[in-house]
Amino acid sequence: MILRPLIQADVAEAERVAREALAPMIPGPFASHDEAQARRGRLRIAHLIELDAAGAWCAEEDGRLVGLSLALVREGLWGLSLFAVEAGHQDRGIGRALLDAALTYAEGTRGQIILSSTDPKAMRRYVRAGFDLVPAVTAAGMVDRAKLPAPDPEVRAATGDDLAATERASRFVRGATHVPDIPNAIARGDELLVLGERGFALHREGMVRLLAATDEDAATALLWAVFAAAPAGATANVDFMTAGQDWAVRACIEAGLALSPDGPVFVRGDVGPLRPYLPSGAYL
Repeated sequence: MILRPLIQADVAEAERVAREALAPMIPGPFASHDEAQARRGRLRIAHLIELDAAGAWCAEEDGRLVGLSLALVREGLWGLSLFAVEAGHQDRGIGRALLDAALTYAEGTRGQIILSSTDPKAMRRYVRAGFDLVPAVTAAGMVDRAKLPAPDPEVRAATGDDLAATERASRFVRGATHVPDIPNAIARGDELLVLGERGFALHREGMVRLLAATDEDAATALLWAVFAAAPAGATANVDFMTAGQDWAVRACIEAGLALSPDGPVFVRGDVGPLRPYLPSGAYL
């Protein structure tokens, strides 16, 4: 087994490894095998290699990728964006080696965040790396459209030209901007909503991808706007609701979604209050 930097030439193979390894644990983003989903995955991986080459690693055996880890650093905050090892190559120390490599990119940062799957082996690695566990829940279901409140007139669809409006909320919840990553999310099919400088949300047809705000009223208005964008009969879901995100839990229950356990969030160091905040699996 060879551990080496992940490069742009590896993007297609890295997308395949991640999808096949993570689909059993995170079926929503990784279960689809269609070309549109594969393209979104490749765009994500290529973006992170370009911006965070020092955090991009892979494991190779006999010339074939069998695992990868992708980490990012934004304004002193490190996050693990993607971590996967093929099922047939687990329990051989590959995951530990990949995580250790990604954590070298965390040196000198003030705080670190990992959004975990429910895989016991992954959670054990994060605890042994000195991270604290923060339990989380997820919500999913069809939105009861009769419960949708009147839309907040200040919430509006935005574009990459509105990036500056997002920074205040990002820095409020985690001490670091999302500006380098939002254009990539939009290129992958997400829509950006903003509520002045009080908050913003990224979503795809009612699926929350990222939400950050400076106050709970703004966060709630943005979440309801995301629910309103869900097509009739489609499933909406909200992931990684940790303690303190009761504004989101209340909105989910009112909208008719059901709660269930989610993979936990792991943190080290100074990561900010992390609320009101629904983090992004790709960009934290």
